[in-house]
Amino acid sequence: MNDRNLVRGLFLLAISLAFGLESLRYQIGEFSHAGPGLFPLMVSSLLFLIGLITVVRSRFVERVHLEFNLKNISIILASLCGFALISLHVNMIAGIVFMVFCASFAGTATYSVVRNIKIAAGLVLVGLAFQKLLGFNLPLY
Repeated sequence: MNDRNLVRGLFLLAISLAFGLESLRYQIGEFSHAGPGLFPLMVSSLLFLIGLITVVRSRFVERVHLEFNLKNISIILASLCGFALISLHVNMIAGIVFMVFCASFAGTATYSVVRNIKIAAGLVLVGLAFQKLLGFNLPLY
């Protein structure tokens, strides 16, 4: 079971089932008048389909050995926790910048400040679009 593609597909299937089954507890409604459970059910169904395709595809492609790098997992978890804490106590833009710069230490490419600034700027723009265009209540600034 050391096949990275198979584990990736099974993980996607598990996540999609968890959210899909939970969304069934809410009213689904119809496409013309959607209930609160329709969107999570649709997204989890698409994720389930992607996971199923990934599992089937893993049987036809060459196996890729699965390796766990605890250092990188710790860096990513620390960057997510830092994002949450900084967003709560300062603002979300500072949290995004911290998350990008911290998480990039887990990558295999060389560390690039310019690349990190571009990624952080793109994520801030996505946050602004969610806030201004979709009306999300995000504490960006």
